[in-house]
Amino acid sequence: MNSEHAIAIIDDSSSVRRALESLLRSLGFVVLSFESAEAFLTSPLVRGTSCVVTDVEMPGLTGIDLYERMRSDKNQTPVIFITANSEEKVRARLGSTPCVLNKPFEVDELAACINQAIAAP
Repeated sequence: MNSEHAIAIIDDSSSVRRALESLLRSLGFVVLSFESAEAFLTSPLVRGTSCVVTDVEMPGLTGIDLYERMRSDKNQTPVIFITANSEEKVRARLGSTPCVLNKPFEVDELAACINQAIAAP
């Protein structure tokens, strides 16, 4: 049952956030939505999420900056990156560990990344 898992969506595009919210809710997840990495980091819910789905390119802190900030704060919540650009930029900075999805991506791809992330010990 996915309802025990809260997924944070972080994207500066309101249409992308709405689409992901709808999609993830249809898969049974609790969804938290943020328009920026800064809004997520200042939220009291930051440690209560099972997984973060973030855009790479955003004004202010990027998705990669967010990931690095979380890790420096000892927050090991899994992060999934979505990008309209090449995933090589993410891989060059973070290696092969995080899931990176190029927009547009398939629902099954996102669901697989989330399920793998929340199943990891």
